[in-house]
Amino acid sequence: MPEHAQLQFKTPAMRILENEHRYLSYLMGQWHGVVLRFEQENVTLEDGRTRLQELREAILAFIEPLKKHTAKEEEHFFPLLGSYIGFEQGPLVGIQEEHREIDGYIGHFLHRTNDGAAAMSLEEIREAVRDAGEAFEVLTVHFVKEETVIFPMAEGQMHARDKEKLSSKLNTLIS
Repeated sequence: MPEHAQLQFKTPAMRILENEHRYLSYLMGQWHGVVLRFEQENVTLEDGRTRLQELREAILAFIEPLKKHTAKEEEHFFPLLGSYIGFEQGPLVGIQEEHREIDGYIGHFLHRTNDGAAAMSLEEIREAVRDAGEAFEVLTVHFVKEETVIFPMAEGQMHARDKEKLSSKLNTLIS
């Protein structure tokens, strides 16, 4: 494993979430390359339709692990951390809003592409791909925020007993 991919957290619960970020980032990398090709190359309509189908398939494969990860955070991690730091303001509010924003971009992409690319113009394809690109951007920043603000906060403030309970709840597969 490359050095930069080493997990940084000591608490098993935070290591589980951090490791899931690594896996989700890997999956994102598989579909983000298609997004970048639309931004960097002159794509023909035929090629655009083919690449859009690739992108849709990759995002559909990505959704289930993302939903499982997000559900773990929202059902177990955020409520527990919120009991320490509060729910009404602060970092948890922004992080949860980002979950909704990510879901919105991915949902919009899937809605736009639901009937397939065959009837879509190149501009419609590019607009749909932009939604996928926005989802990637928000997810990337979101993971950084969680790993630089939320996870260290949890490691530093949560009691050992709560960390242990959280770890047992989070120790499930997302793929």
